[in-house]
Amino acid sequence: MAIEKKFITDGVRNVCVEKFLTKELKRAGYGGMDITRTPLGTQVTIFAEKPGIVIGKGGKQVRQLTQDLATTYGIESPQVEVQQIQNPNFNAQIMAERLANALERGWYFRKAGQSTIRRVMESGALGCEVIVAGKLTGARARTQKFIEGYVKHCGEPSETIVESGYAIAVKKLGTIGVQVKIVPPDAKLPDTFEVLPPQPKAAPAEIPEPEEVGEEELEADLEEISEEEYVEER
Repeated sequence: MAIEKKFITDGVRNVCVEKFLTKELKRAGYGGMDITRTPLGTQVTIFAEKPGIVIGKGGKQVRQLTQDLATTYGIESPQVEVQQIQNPNFNAQIMAERLANALERGWYFRKAGQSTIRRVMESGALGCEVIVAGKLTGARARTQKFIEGYVKHCGEPSETIVESGYAIAVKKLGTIGVQVKIVPPDAKLPDTFEVLPPQPKAAPAEIPEPEEVGEEELEADLEEISEEEYVEER
């Protein structure tokens, strides 16, 4: 297989695995996954708000997930590891799912969006953006954006620093797409700088005053110098 086709195949597989885990682990507060190739197989790390639901009683659920990843999606020797999310307010996928659930329960989209941003920013995030698109208030679809703080939209920082999450809310009028972007508090932005306080200037060095030489010592030095010059000329 050509290297280009391998990259495309791996990308499609990762998207399918992401959709599968999002559907299966919705009750566990699914917050994303990471696939890493190791010499012993493929390490699949699942981030969840409630790891106990992912593992299941006696590890039944995690064994079933491992079997599905190997048979359905062709992952070679999958090793599933579950990690708990310490602060769900900084996980964009979890916040998107919560916002979608709030919309399905009948929350007004403005109130739900502002509440999500307020919760994220009060936790200490540097920036948060919420985009809600679909049939919000009537038969015509529209898009509403809520933003607060600092969020990068282009370049490498938008891919490495900003965390994105997407969820769908199913309502009677139609589906509503929810996208959440969060800049965590420990992110190192490329355009940040620190202003240092001015340092006090050092006092100029004092020049030592020349020592006073007596007339007798000066005449003796001149005599020695004249004798040396006379010898050199000879």
